[in-house]
Amino acid sequence: MSRGSERLGLTEDEHYRERAQRKKELIDRKIARATIERGVVVVNTGNGKGKSSSGFGMLARSLGHGLQCGVVQFIKGSFSTGEEAFFRRFDDLVDYHVMGEGYTWETQDRERDIAASAAAWAVAREMLTNPEVDFVLLDELNIALTKGYIAIDDVLEALAARPERQHVVITGRGAPDALIEAADTVTEMRVVKHAFKAGIKAQKGIEL
Repeated sequence: MSRGSERLGLTEDEHYRERAQRKKELIDRKIARATIERGVVVVNTGNGKGKSSSGFGMLARSLGHGLQCGVVQFIKGSFSTGEEAFFRRFDDLVDYHVMGEGYTWETQDRERDIAASAAAWAVAREMLTNPEVDFVLLDELNIALTKGYIAIDDVLEALAARPERQHVVITGRGAPDALIEAADTVTEMRVVKHAFKAGIKAQKGIEL
């Protein structure tokens, strides 16, 4: 029990309830002030693991609400993943496109990478103009932007002009400052420890 509780003559349980009540009142006031309802842009970036995983988690959440969704994967594509195998089961609600040809150190062909990114962006841009699409996941778009395969101004323009209630999640390390500024929610994943550095290969259900 804290000294403050002792001075007030409160038991530990009473002090706990008092603190919880104060916190609830604070959160309730914040919730009451949040009255705007519109689509948001979420950016997951940083060098840590979990950027795409979070994006696909939001995709699952959107499907739980019956939202119409679209997915474009910009870099990944040279190997199958569990999320692709799973979400393709919902072909009535998910328009799923794997447009990448693998990581740049694998392709070793800048012109091919640029062409693949341009094709992926053409599909993504169509989704961003479609008012029937409620949720769009642009997986690894940040890498295409960082490499200069897609113009950041084109992406910002499309995001600004998208349907008002459409949500967009963009993943990948190295998100440009202009995209971070334009986004509503930004999370930076930080590496603390990773199994790969200990020689453990990518595992199904964890990385694949």
